[in-house]
Amino acid sequence: MTFSVTSPASRSRLSSAAAAARRLRAVWMLLLVGIVLTIASPVFLTHNNLMNVGLATSVAALLAVGQTYVIILAEIDLSVGAALGFTAVVTAQTLRDHGLVAGVAAGVAAGAAIGLVNGLLVTKTRMPSFIATLATMSVLSGLSLQLTKGNPVAVTDYDFQGIGQNRIAGVPVPVVIMLVVFAAAGYLLARTRFGRHVYATGDNTEAARLSGVRTDRVKILAFVISGVLAALAGFILTARLSTAEPTAGTGLELEAIAAVIIGGTSLAGGRGTLLGTLVGALVLGVIDNGMNLLDVSPFLQNVVKGLVILLAVFLDRNIDVLRSLLPKRADGTAHGGPPQRSGTAAAKTR
Repeated sequence: MTFSVTSPASRSRLSSAAAAARRLRAVWMLLLVGIVLTIASPVFLTHNNLMNVGLATSVAALLAVGQTYVIILAEIDLSVGAALGFTAVVTAQTLRDHGLVAGVAAGVAAGAAIGLVNGLLVTKTRMPSFIATLATMSVLSGLSLQLTKGNPVAVTDYDFQGIGQNRIAGVPVPVVIMLVVFAAAGYLLARTRFGRHVYATGDNTEAARLSGVRTDRVKILAFVISGVLAALAGFILTARLSTAEPTAGTGLELEAIAAVIIGGTSLAGGRGTLLGTLVGALVLGVIDNGMNLLDVSPFLQNVVKGLVILLAVFLDRNIDVLRSLLPKRADGTAHGGPPQRSGTAAAKTR
């Protein structure tokens, strides 16, 4: 009998192949939906409609950026939707009373404070992030309604409205902001020491701590990033509508999580990319847009989105099983995967 232990280099290649498969999954899904809608509706590929897709996607996509950091850490942030509504209300009220700069500063500070509280609850009290952020979601929703008495807060500042309503070279400002944030956050995650620490902490928190990574600080910073981006998403939505709704972010936390999962980030932590998240957000945006173009019932739209999320989670959990079912090549590996090589630990027993 022969036992073969896969070498570290081979395992690395297999891991890279699996990560690539997860990213391509979202890309293929986006292409498939795009092709179907192009055939079904001549309006889909028009410039105005594509810009509408980007505009409608921008808010949830920004929430998904912060959510990606948190989920790679094997945590979750259910408070981002409520944080969007709360920071929008704080921004609008401060803007009305003290001007643009104070309003924006107050919104960013509120978002950062929310993220800090979430991070401290998770790291210092060892409370599960699901419970901690569910609690802050409830608190923030109540505070938003209390501050406004349930009424929207009008925003009349022309410069602030421009954040959500102006265009740059024909592209809506929210879309430009979304792309810039994705590029910056993607660089931070993929090319910096902090990004490496995020992946290491998500993959194995204890091992990362023993290797010198300040894992609590990494988690707190990730939650702060999530809170600040919730505030930015609140700016865009408030500027677009010229009003701050205390319940504006309700349900958006689930859409952000869905975008992250569809984009290939694992709920188990340790892997994921911002590019995948962007594609995942676009998949949801294109599906929404397409169903509106085809006049699909809004009730059925939620059914379709739910099925897409289930499919993405199923593929995430079973990608290795599915790969094992592919036809084998001569070297014993599945087509599309790198060949395994026996390491120095291979041994023969009789």
